[in-house]
Amino acid sequence: MDIEVGSNLYRNSDGTIEIEGVPQVQVTQHPATGALLVNFALFDVNGKMLAKMVDSTLMFNERRAYDVSKTAERLAMKETETGKVVLQLDVKSPGLVSCSRAEFHTMKGHLLEVSAKEWKIEKQTKAGQTVDAKGGAVSIG
Repeated sequence: MDIEVGSNLYRNSDGTIEIEGVPQVQVTQHPATGALLVNFALFDVNGKMLAKMVDSTLMFNERRAYDVSKTAERLAMKETETGKVVLQLDVKSPGLVSCSRAEFHTMKGHLLEVSAKEWKIEKQTKAGQTVDAKGGAVSIG
């Protein structure tokens, strides 16, 4: 599977996005329908888990602070109170998923920001790169 994170393209990944060495997002497509299936763990700045998504469904949602809207081609997780997008993933074509918007903390408490042009975490920024993941995870940070 190919995954875009901002303007960066990661080819031949296994669908896992590791952030600062920790698998935090897993993306697959349903084999029969092609629907987007996402596993995601959301943390606060102290590394405490706030929400957990399994197969695009919230399984744990502390204080009901997050909402998920989804179609077969798109998933968006937002803060209930503010409407701020925490994570958005889109199927661009079979085998290509794009993360063009995200803003959440890593397990280590650092803020990851993804826009259409780049991803940023701490003092690292990446834009416009193509990386062959060689069947492994996409590595950020």
